[in-house]
Amino acid sequence: MVKRDEWDAIVVGSGMGGLVCASYLAVSGRRVLVLEQHDVAGGNSHVFRRRRAYEFDVGVHYLGDCGPDGVLPAIFSGLGLDGRVSYREMDRDGFDRIEIPGLTVDVPVGWEAYTKRLTAALPDQGAGIVRFTGICRSVAAETRSMMLSDGGSSLADLLARTPVTAEWGRRTLTELFDHCGLSPRARTVLAAQSPNYGMGPRQATVSTHAAVTDHYLRGAYYPEGGGQVLAAALVEGLEAHGGELRTRSRVERILVEDGRVTGVGMKDGDVLRAPLVVSNADYSRTVLDLVGEEHFGRRVVSRTRQAKMALPLATLYVALDKELPARPNANLWWYRDADIEGYYEQLEKESISPVPFLFASFASLKDPDTPAVCPPGHSNFQVMTLCPPGYEYWGVNEGPAAGERYRRNGGYQERKAELTASMLSTAEEVLGPFRDHIVHLETATPITHERYTLATGGTPYGLAQWGGTGSRPDTRTTIEGLHVVGTNTRHGTGITGSAVGGMVLAGQILGRALMAEVHGGALLGDPDLLPERGDGWDPLAVSRGSGRRNARGLARIG
Repeated sequence: MVKRDEWDAIVVGSGMGGLVCASYLAVSGRRVLVLEQHDVAGGNSHVFRRRRAYEFDVGVHYLGDCGPDGVLPAIFSGLGLDGRVSYREMDRDGFDRIEIPGLTVDVPVGWEAYTKRLTAALPDQGAGIVRFTGICRSVAAETRSMMLSDGGSSLADLLARTPVTAEWGRRTLTELFDHCGLSPRARTVLAAQSPNYGMGPRQATVSTHAAVTDHYLRGAYYPEGGGQVLAAALVEGLEAHGGELRTRSRVERILVEDGRVTGVGMKDGDVLRAPLVVSNADYSRTVLDLVGEEHFGRRVVSRTRQAKMALPLATLYVALDKELPARPNANLWWYRDADIEGYYEQLEKESISPVPFLFASFASLKDPDTPAVCPPGHSNFQVMTLCPPGYEYWGVNEGPAAGERYRRNGGYQERKAELTASMLSTAEEVLGPFRDHIVHLETATPITHERYTLATGGTPYGLAQWGGTGSRPDTRTTIEGLHVVGTNTRHGTGITGSAVGGMVLAGQILGRALMAEVHGGALLGDPDLLPERGDGWDPLAVSRGSGRRNARGLARIG
């Protein structure tokens, strides 16, 4: 196959935002190339396999808002991918279980049920909780309405339609807690899921917290077959409409001449030309390394150099040769103390021993019928905790994105072993003894995450602060033809936030209100062009791109 070197659009990176944007450009007739430095597409949605028996999700632990009116299903349906991804709903009466000393709260679907559950658990805080959830619910509703609008409203109309967001959206969660007169215990329960966006109440905005909470209160789901099916479906849509994905293809430079983008320079020396480049790479690396700060204004460079990243995670991937004791199909959010703001202060001081917080996600409960998860009678789950920011905690100097070889670093190995042991002991404290049945145990640190995704700080959540509180870059840049997308932009973190950002960007490029169109039922892609899936269909193989689909080195189950 002859490789084309001129395209209508080149997308650097294949996270959810990049794939969604690329796919919508492709179904709209653009010749699109997606370049991914890793072995498979998907970014934080990808999976990995071990011992030919277990498949672990890297970043998809649950998805919100995947019902009939859901945003993510609408994005896929607009590409002609309806039915290519199925979503299993988690327990509607408690998809998240919050445990703090002396109190357990199961989080149900719906704002009313959520508020009722919280006031029953903390009756002395009832009035403040009702005020808090009412403001968050209004901010979330206004934000969603704006996201799904056709973009035809004037600024005055938008302000009139979003009065609560105008008052509270950019203020911190701590400010809202203070306004509602809430106790440390109530604050801990209300912000227990804040590791979903990697920021504490003093840093996170009300808008961020409200949007993430609303996302899951619309129903919590897990994609049948694991997170890789999301990327695989988008790759199928991209390729069916003339686009191309190239994996193991690292971009070294985004080329700019006279204030406009002209293409990309590859690590192997190739130059690929396009008048439109979308960077789904880490924002800071895009500005400072791939493009170069000389092409941006002083304000953008200053904000980027001084930016703060959301907190990163360490994860234990655990497989057992037995089933876990009976438990609800819910995630577990466990805190050693009932002081959420004190917990985030601990993190800043690099104090996480003994482990003060754990999040547990049980893949073998969420997706029991997918054989790749684990053999019958076995268990597959993940245990996670937030980590202090920066390299110093890990004994690393520059990080793997800069080429540092860290895996034989004695200080790094010692810290990793220390944290693994502490997390494992805490997990048994929370879940009961299980280590005698471990058949696979693996730890991923923020440094591991940076190695695979090149994300600054090894965080999956992107920027916490870029300029003022709550500020993040738009998808447009000051360079003609250059756009950015992904978890660092103003459209938010996570799978759905990144997908929405990709959708909005594609709409900006095409001059269409795509989000409103597809949520209203518009079909842009042609389902008849999509490939059939045989019995051996493997989303991991599909996500390598057609050029490397059958290349050696693909891990398989069985």
